[in-house]
Amino acid sequence: MQVENRPLVVQNHRPHAGSISKLFVFGDSYVDTGNNKIFTAESWKFPYGMTFPGIPTGRYSDGLVFTDFLASYMGMKSPMPYKQWTGLFKWRVRNGMNFAHGGTGVFNTWIKEPNMTTQINTFKQYIADGVYNKRDLDKSMAIVALSGNDYTQYVLDGGTDEGFRAYIIKVLNQLEVNLREIGKMGLKKVVMLTLQPLGCLPNKAISLSYEKCDKPLNNETMFHNTLLQQIVQKLNSETTDSPFHVLDLYSAFLSVINKSAGETGSAKFGNPLLKPCCIPASSEVLCGSVDGNGVKQYTLCENPTDNIFWDPVHPTQSGWRAISLALKPSIDKLMLYDQLNIHTQRPSFSVATF
Repeated sequence: MQVENRPLVVQNHRPHAGSISKLFVFGDSYVDTGNNKIFTAESWKFPYGMTFPGIPTGRYSDGLVFTDFLASYMGMKSPMPYKQWTGLFKWRVRNGMNFAHGGTGVFNTWIKEPNMTTQINTFKQYIADGVYNKRDLDKSMAIVALSGNDYTQYVLDGGTDEGFRAYIIKVLNQLEVNLREIGKMGLKKVVMLTLQPLGCLPNKAISLSYEKCDKPLNNETMFHNTLLQQIVQKLNSETTDSPFHVLDLYSAFLSVINKSAGETGSAKFGNPLLKPCCIPASSEVLCGSVDGNGVKQYTLCENPTDNIFWDPVHPTQSGWRAISLALKPSIDKLMLYDQLNIHTQRPSFSVATF
């Protein structure tokens, strides 16, 4: 097995002068950098972290995740997971804090970790305790990820196809409440990620030999994202400075997938394109699971850098790097508009073509 062993995999970018200096993170495993329970969550078990730094760090990948790349583009270190801060040495959280927990949603899920409302309440407590003040919040940005765990829970609870869109509306209504609460705290920007194309994740693409996306499921994802955009527009209409923004993760995923399928661009991944590096032996186990005798209950590819996806639902570090690069112009525009006090326009959403 080849393990990539480089001291640094994210280019260090200069900060945007007079701009955002703190990043606060809410959501799930797409942005969690180590909040879930140590030694029990799969993200703390080998082979997670095998590419970077070589041991598990609580990230749901073989290395870095979206938060790490975003922070680098903003010219700062990735915010510390709040669970790893002891309350000492305030300088360690001077660039923000990560409240995200893998497996969570706006509602409670099968993962017994804090949902988004609880994450926001934890942040409020840090403000009440004086860890952050109004001056800090004036230079802060929140990134919010909702990557589909509520929908997985809906299926686990026996939800029907007929009732799915009604449930999407219910989820988005709660997300609106959460975004409004974050906005009330006075952060300069609140940025919401669109939902990635669920039909392209390996746990769905497996039925199509990991070669194509499930288009009907991607259409449901588009429905979610359309409602999200409407919510962001509504929230901005209630303010004078339009602090709410959207980063189009959906289109970034498709861009990487379609470029790789056409073997064009800099992001070229192996075949079958949507096959993950780490594959659990059955639906009853996870990547990283071992039996009572210590025998691995998963198979592992030779080199994760050849794969977009790490496990059935999460990208590899290389996948996240390519996805983040696809988003970098939008991130740069967010930071530029911040300096010029100009607000972004409504983003467009791509229809799944792969």
